[in-house]
Amino acid sequence: MKITAPLVRVLRLVDGEKKPPMGYIYEAMDRAKETIKEAMGGQRYERRYKPIWNIIDRRWNVQLHQPLHAAGYILNPEFYYSNQEIEPCEEVMKGLYEVIERLIPDLDLQDKIITELAMYRSAEGLFGWPMAIR
Repeated sequence: MKITAPLVRVLRLVDGEKKPPMGYIYEAMDRAKETIKEAMGGQRYERRYKPIWNIIDRRWNVQLHQPLHAAGYILNPEFYYSNQEIEPCEEVMKGLYEVIERLIPDLDLQDKIITELAMYRSAEGLFGWPMAIR
């Protein structure tokens, strides 16, 4: 149960109909892995949880680890604004930029999106309204 319960929560999220999972999958996988690590004794017992993490990572990399999930994660205000001290990792930002390049071929529009992304990150303009942040 210690290992499967966090993964079942991720499966429910992906398969559920309550809310679209795109902006939640990335964070849910990180949370599931951390829960498994703690259930197996924490950081000092890496030999216990690391083989499980390797299995999860192989499946994640084959099926779910897509740029669109990274973009959904960083553009989800629920996660981004709740913990702004944490800078998005290079992997997440790379995924976001890949999505922008793939979906928006117009370079001027890409530049405008990057400018608006800076406004989003610093909660300027309409992005700073409490309604937009929650």
